[in-house]
Amino acid sequence: MTLLLHAKAHRLVWPMMATALVVSWSSGFVGIRYASENADVMLVLFWRTLMSGLILLPFALLIGPRISARALVQQMAFGVAMMFLYLGGFALAIGQRVPTGLVALISDLVPLAIAALSQPVLGHRLTGRQWIGTALGVTGVLIVSLDSLSLGTAPAWAYVLTVASMVVLALATLVQKRTGTINMPIHQSLCIQCLTAAILFAACAEWNGGLMPPVDTRFGFGIAWLVLFSTFFCYGTYYASLRLYTASQVSSVIYLSPPVTMLWGWSLFGEPLSKAMLVGLAVTLFGVWFTSSGSAALKDFQPSRQHIG
Repeated sequence: MTLLLHAKAHRLVWPMMATALVVSWSSGFVGIRYASENADVMLVLFWRTLMSGLILLPFALLIGPRISARALVQQMAFGVAMMFLYLGGFALAIGQRVPTGLVALISDLVPLAIAALSQPVLGHRLTGRQWIGTALGVTGVLIVSLDSLSLGTAPAWAYVLTVASMVVLALATLVQKRTGTINMPIHQSLCIQCLTAAILFAACAEWNGGLMPPVDTRFGFGIAWLVLFSTFFCYGTYYASLRLYTASQVSSVIYLSPPVTMLWGWSLFGEPLSKAMLVGLAVTLFGVWFTSSGSAALKDFQPSRQHIG
């Protein structure tokens, strides 16, 4: 009897972890949208990256290998690309009221971008399956984007910025893999990149009005949400899942974050949710699954998930 209960409990571990991962993964986009209601989006990102980096700092200094000057410079460069440019671009698009579900959907195109860019960057030739999957993914995003553009109030350049931010992350991930810097312990690389991005976000926030946060519970709750839930809980759940299950199984769950994000945005902020968006979402997710299920390149070059959301 005890063994039977233990087996049932064990079978419940993955559904519980998968649910926690999807909810926490999608919460990053929602947290930025929530915290930026009454504050500049650069100010939100400054406080998010600063608090995350400072919390990680003692662990980065005391736990793990000694950080060389070269490794420090490399991680700072990746902090510019993978935190400041990528996260800043997505957050700025959300601040311009691009639907959070669409931002999450474009974010999940990173594996397709990695597959497409692996040939010019790493010399890996794309298969027919990868080309078809990439075309399906882009088609789905175009369906959602055109429908969102007709229903929403965000300027066209904000949609372009979202795609550009995704491409930056894909390129940075490939370069990181090629140079071997991805092997640094996650708490050390994330600390360096957060603090580097915090300096740049501070400059942007100061330019836009200052670094002092607004004195309201909404901003404070939003930052706490982004740091504790969308950063530490999300990353902890993600890496714990990777220890217990395969990368393809974990990634397939993360691809469910766009519909969850769309529901967040619709229920909390009244963002549009139409049939065309759902159709485009289904086409894109099928394209990502079609590419991921048969792609050796995607298995070798998983995106640096620590920065998404």
